[in-house]
Amino acid sequence: MTFHVITIFPDIFNSYLNESIIGRAIKNKLVSINFYNPRDFIKPARRGGAQKDNGYRSVDDKPYGGGPGMVMRAEPMLKAIEKAVSKVKGKKFKIILFSPSGKKFETAYAKQTVKKYTDIILISGRYEGIDARVQKIFKAEEISIGDYVLTGGELPAMVLIDSISRQIKGVLGKYESLEEERISSSEVYTRPEVLKYKNKNYIVPKVLLSGNHVKIEEWRRGQNKI
Repeated sequence: MTFHVITIFPDIFNSYLNESIIGRAIKNKLVSINFYNPRDFIKPARRGGAQKDNGYRSVDDKPYGGGPGMVMRAEPMLKAIEKAVSKVKGKKFKIILFSPSGKKFETAYAKQTVKKYTDIILISGRYEGIDARVQKIFKAEEISIGDYVLTGGELPAMVLIDSISRQIKGVLGKYESLEEERISSSEVYTRPEVLKYKNKNYIVPKVLLSGNHVKIEEWRRGQNKI
């Protein structure tokens, strides 16, 4: 699976993608990540017949109709997406744009994505959002990771990369490692059996020490209903 991320802050991803399970999946070439920065697609300004770098390479502007904040301009976003699309021609790909009003992302969505596509283009907006014409031109599916608003689409992009990558064979090592494929509980324990904290003992539930797997599974089902 290859993820193509459209973002003006690609460095935000460095630490997360280079560590732990996702970092190992990238190293083992089970997953790959490509970045496309809209700022790179802004041509230097022309002054006096010669090109001159416009410094910050602004990708945002004031919204039509007024209102607070700024809106990401369509042109640099479209060019960045076009570049990503040119890399996936002939492949099964999907374009996703993050929006608090979009379809709620769930594990079932991640499973279906792995089955249907080889490449995912993730559009990470900033400020007050992206010029709506970008979504209309590419018919990107709008996805939300929850009923809250974030400062940008980079965190949602990382959430999707993580959740979808987990569904790829070999990323987790064992199929049973997928929490959704086994009976899991919100309560998990490890050594020591008796934890003493501020003169009080906190003990592991006896059923987990019994070795009776039927009763353990029943206990876990019960915990899930709480």
